Amino acid sequence: AGDQGLMFGYACDETETLMPLPIHLAHRIVERLAELRQNGKLKWLRPDGKSQVTIAYENERPVAVHTVVVSTQHDESVLDKNDEFSKKAKQIIINEVIKPCIPKKLWNDQIVFHINPTGKFVVGGPHGDTGLTGRKIIVDSYGGRGAHGGGAFSGKDPSKVDRSACYMGRYIAKNIVAAGLAHSAEVQLAYAIGVAKPVSVTVSTEGTSVIPEDDLAELVQEHFPLTPRGIIKHLDLLRPIYKQTARHGHFGRTPGRNGEFSWEKTDKAEALAKAAGISMRKAG
Repeated sequence: AGDQGLMFGYACDETETLMPLPIHLAHRIVERLAELRQNGKLKWLRPDGKSQVTIAYENERPVAVHTVVVSTQHDESVLDKNDEFSKKAKQIIINEVIKPCIPKKLWNDQIVFHINPTGKFVVGGPHGDTGLTGRKIIVDSYGGRGAHGGGAFSGKDPSKVDRSACYMGRYIAKNIVAAGLAHSAEVQLAYAIGVAKPVSVTVSTEGTSVIPEDDLAELVQEHFPLTPRGIIKHLDLLRPIYKQTARHGHFGRTPGRNGEFSWEKTDKAEALAKAAGISMRKAG
């Protein structure tokens, strides 16, 4: 590897994308913001925006949405007489942006909404926030679920394990969950500089694995290439496929026709299930 470090991949069966529900919903909300801005339905929206979703859990399963935060750039036409984002505009965000993104079974009258809580968001983008480095590594990954080695993905070619090994970690974890071997999986790959193979491979399933976690780690090493060269070749990463990762996260996306998001495929799930001696069950 070109550097030492720990890289992590994660997947769980809370959503069809095998992503944690809070980050999944946050991405859907900002996608909806972009959609309504681009189709002209909400002409006062501007490009900068972000969301955060808090979920209530019982017995490790999501049962309700607790809080939704949406901050979106806008023009001055939706400011009230106090020069703040108007109540009418806030209600439009709730009805037109948030509600369509939340599963009906999780919607409830007690949801707390914080819509542009600073009151005004006219200046945004690089003009509003300059001097930032790297990328937002938690929103780019799993929204705080699972671990993170600390390295940003964007701006690095796939020879950097900060990027490629995290993609492989996600690919492995997603196939483990898709195979029905666990309800959640966190894969850790540790590398040393100048050493091709990882110095350790571990799998943690939060007690949900149907086989011992040590056996899972052995299956991973048998079925997945884990050297930088092997990862790049298997996921076909030496191509211009990264533009779409600049927004809406690197994970939980749909593999594209031109090889985008190759790490989101579940083409190893059947082989993993067979090797583990179980029948595949549908995730979710």
